[in-house]
Amino acid sequence: MKKASVNSIETFGLVDGPGIRTVIFLNGCNLRCKYCHNPEMWKFAKKNYSSDELVAKIIRNKPYFKNNGGVTFSGGEPLIQYDFLKEICQKLKKENIHVAIDTAGICYGNYKKIFKYVDLILLDIKHITKEGFINITCKDEFDKFIEFINELNKTNIEVWIRQVIIPDVNDNIKYINNLAKFIKNNFKNVKRIDFLPYHKLGNEKYESLKIPNPFKEKDEMNKEKCNELYQEFLKIYLK
Repeated sequence: MKKASVNSIETFGLVDGPGIRTVIFLNGCNLRCKYCHNPEMWKFAKKNYSSDELVAKIIRNKPYFKNNGGVTFSGGEPLIQYDFLKEICQKLKKENIHVAIDTAGICYGNYKKIFKYVDLILLDIKHITKEGFINITCKDEFDKFIEFINELNKTNIEVWIRQVIIPDVNDNIKYINNLAKFIKNNFKNVKRIDFLPYHKLGNEKYESLKIPNPFKEKDEMNKEKCNELYQEFLKIYLK
């Protein structure tokens, strides 16, 4: 039986997929995004949960899932712990529990074997060009991101796309226009697209962990402007 390095468990998540969800935050990430608000999950910690232990916890919450709730694996980058993820997703599907994975799509393991046990992918788009991706994530992994999209398109898994909007990085019509084209040309099964305004809620974590914060001086994204950009995006995307 596989064991996982779990950072935390949220029992009544409302924003990480449909319905009421149990959100499992797994440690480990191969990116170092400048706007990350969970830097404490970058590195692996001690493996502290077996798949059976987590399934038992999740089943206790099953009455709250009702028709459309379920479990979301987040992080960190949950696909890094792909062996564990495959095992627990198999067990959750036997319990008829809806499974979602919140991912940036950057993984070197055999994540394709996990797909048949997953109902929803919440895909975080870091950037739509190789240069922009490297600038934001501090890692040269854009080709892996495209590879993940291509593999995902071979399935019928529902996809929700998430794009963080950051002042002076991608809060402009040119990027929004190119984003709409990128999604239309590269994805199938997209059911929802969300713009998330950049916030500074993770700043104290950088200080407590004594980790340099690249965006320490950057302002938060204005929510009204973010919504205006989203409306412009929809005009382009829905043409």
